[in-house]
Amino acid sequence: MNRNDQQAYDRGTSLFSPDGRIYQVEYAREAVKRGAPSLGVRTSEGVVLAAQRRTNSPLMEGESIEKLHKLDDFLGAASAGHVADARRLIDDARTAAQRNRLRYGEPLGVEALTKTLSDEIQETTQVGGTRPFGAALLVAGMDGDDPDAAPRLFQTDPSGAPQEWRAVAIGSGRDDIQEFLEDNWTDDLSLDDGIAIAVQGLFESDDELGAESVSVATITSDGYESVSEDAVAAVIDEHVDDETDADDAE
Repeated sequence: MNRNDQQAYDRGTSLFSPDGRIYQVEYAREAVKRGAPSLGVRTSEGVVLAAQRRTNSPLMEGESIEKLHKLDDFLGAASAGHVADARRLIDDARTAAQRNRLRYGEPLGVEALTKTLSDEIQETTQVGGTRPFGAALLVAGMDGDDPDAAPRLFQTDPSGAPQEWRAVAIGSGRDDIQEFLEDNWTDDLSLDDGIAIAVQGLFESDDELGAESVSVATITSDGYESVSEDAVAAVIDEHVDDETDADDAE
């Protein structure tokens, strides 16, 4: 297929190419790959979300960059890709969570919320005059407010296909981070272990990160809670710096 033929299939999201591809969806995935990385780790006690806050200038306030989002008391999300697109999906997720509470008097499940968002994302790949969302989300939380509720972790994709994961990364450097998670994730991880692995995972794509550039949050039976910068710095000092010193010694 020559370039002119490909351009014809670039013009709309509702057009398949002869080999069954939707180019606009693939371009949206490329936008996600260019975003600062985010990752999620499911543990026996809850889910850990972590993300890199990437600033373009030393004058920019890093705290103004939102990569982790509280959706409800027991629901959270991490994003990668176009910030504006991610904010739109986050707003829709919060609306869906509150609507469920008002209508049924109970929190919305992680899987139900992910599928609701995925339906919205998929619609943009099928309706003329729209473009796919150039963002992906990790939707995490507990299935309800019961103390015995199970932790869940899902990923959305610009195509609208949801997937459940034990640990997963999105954004730039995904391959390196995912390989690290596959080597280090186990069924019996504690929440503290999950935080350590999540922070270490981010350093797989950028080994010069500082605590001020890392956001971490946990969702457990106690709810959504942000991890302080001091706590992140302590994890870096204990796990990342020690590993770097060991590598230098070799």
